[in-house]
Amino acid sequence: MQKLNSKIMKEGAMREILNPYNKYNGYYCFGCAQNNEHGLQMTFYEDGDEVVSKWEPKDFFQGYFNVLHGGIQSALIDEIGSWVVLIKGRTIGVTAKLEVRYKKTVYVNKGAITLRAKLHTKRRNLYTVFVQLFDANDTLCAEGYATYFTFSKEKAEKHFYYPEFEEFFKD
Repeated sequence: MQKLNSKIMKEGAMREILNPYNKYNGYYCFGCAQNNEHGLQMTFYEDGDEVVSKWEPKDFFQGYFNVLHGGIQSALIDEIGSWVVLIKGRTIGVTAKLEVRYKKTVYVNKGAITLRAKLHTKRRNLYTVFVQLFDANDTLCAEGYATYFTFSKEKAEKHFYYPEFEEFFKD
């Protein structure tokens, strides 16, 4: 994964997003915890108004032979959407609605997947994020809208451990 992360940084002016929750003992988020050996272990970058992730599929995430399970694709879309809320909304949100449109087959043995996500709409405490999932050949394979019920900054900090915003970045 380090090789992929280095490649991303060289391709453009993307800024690596750190996961400040990894410091908590017992943190096993299926989507982003690096110490969850059964999870997706996603990493993220900020690219202008988008949050980006490069993710290398593993064969145990397949449905049909060598095909990435649709539920895993949904989980990838939901996870990166929540990071848009964390970074662009500067708060915590929980998924209220997830709509995914599968367009092309995604293979687990054909290279890294790229996800790109950005805030689509914000209405009061509902944030809707638009996400696109591309295969290793940059073919759009799935897209979706994820809507999150968000919390006040105070509640996010007190009940969900939302950190100081600077903890998400090295610089």
